[in-house]
Amino acid sequence: MSRTFLATLHFDGTGFVGWQRQPAGRSVQAEFERVLQRLFGARTPAHAAGRTDAGVHAEGLGVSFPAPDQWASADLRRALNALLPRDCWTAAVEPMQPGFHARKSALTRRYRYDIGTDDAAASPFRRPFEWALARPLDVGALRAAATLLYGEHDFRAFAVTGQPRLHHRCRIAVAEWSERAGGRGVSFHVEADRFLHHMVRMLVGTMVDIGLARRPLADIDMLLELGDNQRTSPPAPPEGLYFVRATYPAELYLGREAAAAAPRDAMVPDA
Repeated sequence: MSRTFLATLHFDGTGFVGWQRQPAGRSVQAEFERVLQRLFGARTPAHAAGRTDAGVHAEGLGVSFPAPDQWASADLRRALNALLPRDCWTAAVEPMQPGFHARKSALTRRYRYDIGTDDAAASPFRRPFEWALARPLDVGALRAAATLLYGEHDFRAFAVTGQPRLHHRCRIAVAEWSERAGGRGVSFHVEADRFLHHMVRMLVGTMVDIGLARRPLADIDMLLELGDNQRTSPPAPPEGLYFVRATYPAELYLGREAAAAAPRDAMVPDA
């Protein structure tokens, strides 16, 4: 018998072709499943909350997988971190309800995109982890562009074509720009029920062109209405993009359910 677990995975995407297994190249999924096979002695599938592209990072990617009954969360986390490569790290492992799936069970997904606007963005200690734009941006224009993204829209203009999809509609709940500490630039924070392929990077690329006065603010509405990516700005580079987290219904967490049901005096250590 087996139980389903959710791992919260961090990784530096620099050396990966993305999460998903590919015919060639090193993928996060292949590395994660290799460790599971070593631990359990059998091929074990792992499913992620989102499919990241080559060079994209994660600081909270949900990954679901089955494990034999005898494994506990703490032991799984220790074993995963002992065997995963140095550019991956498991922050947490939690038991989940039967049938849980990291992608299919997700309510929302959140990404962050970091841009360096100062000269030091070109440093080798920063360049692999942000868009080293090294140019000032009009933050007011960026924020005005982001407000136009709220709600449900057809984001066909901000997606790669040629991939079969039932529809291109996404519901954005968070879309905001913030200034990074120390004058290092800006970050875009976005959360939605679903994302299309390259959607965040194409949104950022278009908004940066607005922030550089290369195109007008009205182009956001125009592109959403047009539904054609031929007039969309090139996608921002992958280095600045981070999968931050996925959210799930609280009732799917077995450990949290048990903690909530425990008597109060059982949860408080003796003085």
